[in-house]
Amino acid sequence: MLNTSGAGVTARRRTAPTPTSPTSAPAPLTGSGPSGPPGADRPWDLVTVPAREGLEAVDILRLRSEVGPVLHDRDGDTVGFLVPPGTWESWDLPGSACTQTYNPVRGTDRPPVIGAGWVLPPGSTKVLATAPEELRDALGEAARTLRAAERAGHVSGLG
Repeated sequence: MLNTSGAGVTARRRTAPTPTSPTSAPAPLTGSGPSGPPGADRPWDLVTVPAREGLEAVDILRLRSEVGPVLHDRDGDTVGFLVPPGTWESWDLPGSACTQTYNPVRGTDRPPVIGAGWVLPPGSTKVLATAPEELRDALGEAARTLRAAERAGHVSGLG
């Protein structure tokens, strides 16, 4: 879980209802710190999901469309996708959370949240943020893929 204390920024979040499946919503990566994606002139939002589903979604997005910068917490429990500003207002995917963030500062490689690291850092992606519709589709496909693999005995529990 990320430690966002001391980030010094007010954040708003919308957490979707927890589904009845074994996957529950992760603790959101709240707050914005010293940086944002290069070229971002306005705030961006952050969608957080359990790491397994998030990393599978990263692979799906890289193969099928485009993915923006992606964060992970150092414990490996959560993955966060940078998404366009305003996404938090309508994000409603069960098992995930979307946080409104403020004041990204350009010109630094440091992750925007305390205790996070980059899976895909800004500048390594073709887009500044992942499209919410594409992310929603990829997360759904990732969850289905992991459930199918679990049923086939290829992985242990999702949670």
